[in-house]
Amino acid sequence: MSTPQPIRTGETLDVDRSDPEYRSWLKEAVRKVQADANRSADTHLLRFPLPEEWGVDLYLKDESTHPTGSLKHRLARSLFLYGLCNGWIRPGRPVIEASSGSTAVSEAYFAGLVGVPFIAVMPRTTSAEKCRLIEFHGGQCHFVDDSRKIYAESVALAAETGGHYMDQFTYAERATDWRGNNNIAESIFRQLALERFPEPTWIVATAGTGGTSATLARYVHYMQADTRICVADPDNSCFFEGWTTGDADVTCDRGSRIEGIGRPRVEPSFVPGAIDRMMKVPDAASVAAVRALEQVIGRKAGGSTGTGLWSALKIVAEMVAEGHRGSVVTLLCDPGDRYLDKYYSDAWLAEQGLDIAPYMTAVNSLLETGVWPA
Repeated sequence: MSTPQPIRTGETLDVDRSDPEYRSWLKEAVRKVQADANRSADTHLLRFPLPEEWGVDLYLKDESTHPTGSLKHRLARSLFLYGLCNGWIRPGRPVIEASSGSTAVSEAYFAGLVGVPFIAVMPRTTSAEKCRLIEFHGGQCHFVDDSRKIYAESVALAAETGGHYMDQFTYAERATDWRGNNNIAESIFRQLALERFPEPTWIVATAGTGGTSATLARYVHYMQADTRICVADPDNSCFFEGWTTGDADVTCDRGSRIEGIGRPRVEPSFVPGAIDRMMKVPDAASVAAVRALEQVIGRKAGGSTGTGLWSALKIVAEMVAEGHRGSVVTLLCDPGDRYLDKYYSDAWLAEQGLDIAPYMTAVNSLLETGVWPA
């Protein structure tokens, strides 16, 4: 019988990278971001007036009332908390983001709040008002001529500066707590609690990162609600084609005219299996819808609101025609004063070759008769 050999133990390797100064900064940065949420009231749920006898109610979740004026304020807060708690955002090092504007405005705000530099990598066609707001909050604008290059340019800029590329298009769907914690879905359901149709038949969202539609869909599944999720996609965007064909590698050769949504690729945060329906909305229809919105409720909104509203109105007409009662919710994503030189400019429409007249006629016909024109 062999004699047991003694077990030799080597020296325990121990590397301690604790940094009390950094942890103190981190605690204060997280506190400031959470304090912003604590100071912020919930956003309003606006009624879009429809005849009561139709048996269908339409609402807009007004995300333009956030401190930075758009739906992206929720996302930017979540992304900053995610980046801070992962140890990715560090004092003195810039945060870099690829954006078509609104996310960059909100991230510039949070970067200023925690005291780090911010650089937005954006298409050169981004509205002048968004650029002004980014700079107002202390950020810098870094422009590219080809919107498809914003990703690679952001990666390169992060490497060059030693900063952190936030990458909203990858992390949007995982940074948000979709089970609750006052996310947009939970807020909608809570605000509908006393309405005649408290569980919406449809919620219509649009896709920039895909994070909002993922949050909405996951929440309704988690809560076992019967609500269905429709995503509206504009021209020159790949989400609709990727969803209908199952090909996540489709690309577009030009950028979207509807700022904030529409992407030249199917973004990693888009969760196609979670949503029920998609519509491809012409850009002229999106513009017509926001102009109709102003006529009806006296509020200007951005083009992405129009994309979602157009789809929501089509669903309303469908429900009326089929005799289905219920409620439909879509989003008022950001204010129209950021786009006075675009969606509210007849000169811009002419330059773009967009004729909104037939779409205005369609919306007006629906609102007058309850019937979508053939």
